[in-house]
Amino acid sequence: MDHGITAATIRLTGAGGDEIEAYAASPSGDQRRGGIVLIHHMPGYDRWSKEVARRFAVDGYDVLMPNLHFREAPGADPDDAAAANRAAGGVPDERLVGDVGAAAAYLRALPTSNGKVGVIGHCSGGRQSVLAACNLDLQAAVDCYGAFVVEDTEPGYPVRMTNLRDQLPNLGAPLLGLFGNDDVHPSPEHVDQLDQVLTELGKEHEFHRYDGAGHGFFATDRPAYRQEQAGDGYTKIAAFFARTIG
Repeated sequence: MDHGITAATIRLTGAGGDEIEAYAASPSGDQRRGGIVLIHHMPGYDRWSKEVARRFAVDGYDVLMPNLHFREAPGADPDDAAAANRAAGGVPDERLVGDVGAAAAYLRALPTSNGKVGVIGHCSGGRQSVLAACNLDLQAAVDCYGAFVVEDTEPGYPVRMTNLRDQLPNLGAPLLGLFGNDDVHPSPEHVDQLDQVLTELGKEHEFHRYDGAGHGFFATDRPAYRQEQAGDGYTKIAAFFARTIG
């Protein structure tokens, strides 16, 4: 198998017709394949997130990651852009859906596309992955420790996010959820609540929970990283995407 990939920063016409930055990664070869929209975590469009994009390209998918903070701070370092976005109140849900929809359309227009697109997000991106799958034509969604799906942000939280309970009946794609049992946002209780709601709605979902892991356990550049749990999580993600968009 040829594991060669190409990666580049491109421009994408996102929500509202705005031109934003995006990171594209693709495997070599012209075989038909699925696409993945990667939603970066709240710290931003950073080096680790681009490494994740390249990882999925090595796995055989076309990947596109929009820079959700580009409008607030074009050209800024990820930390500064994330701070500017938090100061502006965070990424509006409607804008997020527009940006992900544009990224999905971009992937489907590639000559290598098999027509199937999945979405995956970490941290705030986990919630946004669920949001996107409730509003767009997607074939798979992965939520990596996304909070505020069944609960609202509490007073004093850096950004304001409301729960997605009213949107969950519209979830149109199978959902894979990966959570740490030491996390607070979302807590194990919140994961239980989401599991119950999706079960009652008859939505296809598969949750995995990890002892000894808290928020951000996939992030290799942060103290929260947990190698064993992240490794198992990637195995679960690979199997899920192979089944749904491969």
